[in-house]
Amino acid sequence: MTDDFSERYGDLLTGSYDCVDRIVLKAYFPLGCRASGFRCWWRRLHDGSDDQLDDAHLMRMAGRFARRVKAWGAANGVPVIYCKAGQRKHRIAEEYLATHEVGTGVFLVLAAKAPAPVWKVKRSPAGVITSLEKRAEYVNHYSFHIMDPDWGHVTIKMSGHPPFGAQIMLNGHEYVACQARKAGIPFAKDGNCFTAVADPAGLARCADALSQHAAIGRLSQVCQRWIYSLPVLRPGLRGTAAVRVRLRVLGLPGRVQQEPDLPQRAADAAGLRSGGGPDPLPPGRARAADHLRRLCPSAPRPESLLPDGSRDRDTCV
Repeated sequence: MTDDFSERYGDLLTGSYDCVDRIVLKAYFPLGCRASGFRCWWRRLHDGSDDQLDDAHLMRMAGRFARRVKAWGAANGVPVIYCKAGQRKHRIAEEYLATHEVGTGVFLVLAAKAPAPVWKVKRSPAGVITSLEKRAEYVNHYSFHIMDPDWGHVTIKMSGHPPFGAQIMLNGHEYVACQARKAGIPFAKDGNCFTAVADPAGLARCADALSQHAAIGRLSQVCQRWIYSLPVLRPGLRGTAAVRVRLRVLGLPGRVQQEPDLPQRAADAAGLRSGGGPDPLPPGRARAADHLRRLCPSAPRPESLLPDGSRDRDTCV
């Protein structure tokens, strides 16, 4: 189906493709999201004992997380940058990529404070745990910027405090570019915009892979490939601390939007001055949920209870 934007600028386009823009997955450790499960997880790490389960030891765990990230970065030549409030972290990563050659793996770590759930422990005067309370506090999050052979630039943002919630952020256009490169299709790309493509039909076929049910498997593969291999996970903890990670789609925008520097016709400019002209967000642009249903029409959509206690439709891979 052709949208209004493509119809208006059709004579300026050499081809078209349809894929998701940004994909944001929320990864969480189910056992650590409730008090009973968190206590069970702690006991697994400490030989069946929770004698040291208190606020001080939880803070020490967060401190070891931070020190491990910095030590790994120093040993492997990966910059670890602590960002201030208001800094555009994706801009920092883009500028780094523009001036450095990077290979597969983590190439940059950016740290900044953001709200996240943390556990607070209360004990009686006798030392018995009376409550485990989960609160939202501003804590350090670490954004691991990764170069993946199939998805290009991938970011995993992880809280430094247990239960170590994370977000995995991917770019559909980066995926298409990687697949086109593997298929031997020459192209030129500026940001998310393909400015020149030798084989538009071949590029569209690469993009169609994200519109198939198998895309769930591809998302699962890239997440499992990196989230368990981050430098903060000691080999001894990978099997116990991260028993299973659930992933829920947070945002899945649809069509490609107009680039700010795209040439605009004089008639369109006049229409915009008079209040008319093309809508910068064409009507019919798919919402995230609608696009996901089209992407996986046969996938079940069960309602489930999320870690924060709310109900939502989720997709777990």
